[in-house]
Amino acid sequence: MQTQPIEETSLTESQGEHPSPRRMSPEKRERQIVNQAIAFFAKHGFEGQLRTLTEDLGITHTLLYHYFPTKADLIERVYQEVVLDHWKPEWQVLLSDEGKSTEAKFVEFYIDYAKTILTHDFVRILIFSGLSDKLFSDRFFKLLQTNILPLLVFETRKYCNFKSDQAISEKEMELLLGLHGGIFYLGIRRWIYGASFQSETNFMSDEDIIKDRVASYLLSAQHLLQEKK
Repeated sequence: MQTQPIEETSLTESQGEHPSPRRMSPEKRERQIVNQAIAFFAKHGFEGQLRTLTEDLGITHTLLYHYFPTKADLIERVYQEVVLDHWKPEWQVLLSDEGKSTEAKFVEFYIDYAKTILTHDFVRILIFSGLSDKLFSDRFFKLLQTNILPLLVFETRKYCNFKSDQAISEKEMELLLGLHGGIFYLGIRRWIYGASFQSETNFMSDEDIIKDRVASYLLSAQHLLQEKK
């Protein structure tokens, strides 16, 4: 007797009900699981029970584990989709471009970064991770610390005519994180609080806010680095 492939076994079929019309190829089923998992973790965090996820999908635990043998495997795939697939190596090229001014590079980078990274799913998943296991958030901050933040500090030094081969000071990093955190707060306000402090008649776009924050940061950096000379 032939057995039905596990890829096509639905929750209703396993319970002896009428066969589900939701027959999918392995590729489509995997895509469905990943999409639903991203939405699930953005709503419940990584402490959410996979039982609820399988119920939402209408599949069995066996089918879920066929594609992702452990919860860690599923979280790894979510990180790949939400962070790595959106991360742009061009950002490092942009921030190293000698043909553009520091302010222009900061503004162009942060506008694109905010549009690309600060999505509903990413912001909420990052916050949930920071409140629980920190695995997702720690990996993301390591990515920033390795690839982006040093370039921003060195660009700041160049803007301020501060020539130094010294390691990045805590004061420099904290000043930069004030800018970075302020821009991340755009996502917090939108996707966590759901709050707006602007009137419809006097609305500022994210681009305008980013330009103002970059200008304010560079002015502050000039005072800071002038003290260090």
